[in-house]
Amino acid sequence: MDELAGDKGSMITYTLYRSKRKTLALYVRKGEVEVGAPLKASKRDIDKFVLSKNKWITDKLAAANERQEQREKFTLNYGDMALYCGKEYSIDAKPGGRVGFDNERFYLPPDLTSEQIKYACIQIYRMLAKRDLPNKVLEFAKQMGVMPIAVKINGAKTRWGSCSGKKSLNFSWRLIMAEDDVVDYVVIHELAHITEMNHSGRFWVIVEGVLPDYKERQKRLKDLQKKLSMEDWG
Repeated sequence: MDELAGDKGSMITYTLYRSKRKTLALYVRKGEVEVGAPLKASKRDIDKFVLSKNKWITDKLAAANERQEQREKFTLNYGDMALYCGKEYSIDAKPGGRVGFDNERFYLPPDLTSEQIKYACIQIYRMLAKRDLPNKVLEFAKQMGVMPIAVKINGAKTRWGSCSGKKSLNFSWRLIMAEDDVVDYVVIHELAHITEMNHSGRFWVIVEGVLPDYKERQKRLKDLQKKLSMEDWG
């Protein structure tokens, strides 16, 4: 950890990582400041660079603290609303021991605690993701002339989807909260990786060939990511 004085007597604490990179870079991750620096960069130049970004760092840390505070306040109770395919549905108690979604509401057994309600909703989201996403993959895979070896659902918090080197697709259950056409974008994005395992120009040509408006869908996906960053789903 390195530390230096910022504006108005505040202290900036950062972790320095040196590598073969050519330029200095600054990141705020999980409420902490990280600096990437070339192997031969002087400490003086690094500190000068960090100080030049003082306001940016302050703003980022403040936003991170706000997100953390919101996450800590996040609870789910009967009568609250939960997203599915971009629409909100109520969370209701239903006699019996089953959990599910009936196209009108999320239904759960009565008398659950807030944590139990959240856990039950996650189970419902996983069921919906396992039901819906493989069908979407199959539909667009045929259209794009590719086919993954498997479609799996995971609990990833920061990645909506991924494509392994063996052409297996993975999707976070959280994706099922997104609007239907935004889900299409993520599915097509991962299917495109079967052909191009990178984000080169060729990759985006494939995506745009299927979805000319993919950038607008990207934006809505980022809006959802911002919303979920304020919610603690575990």
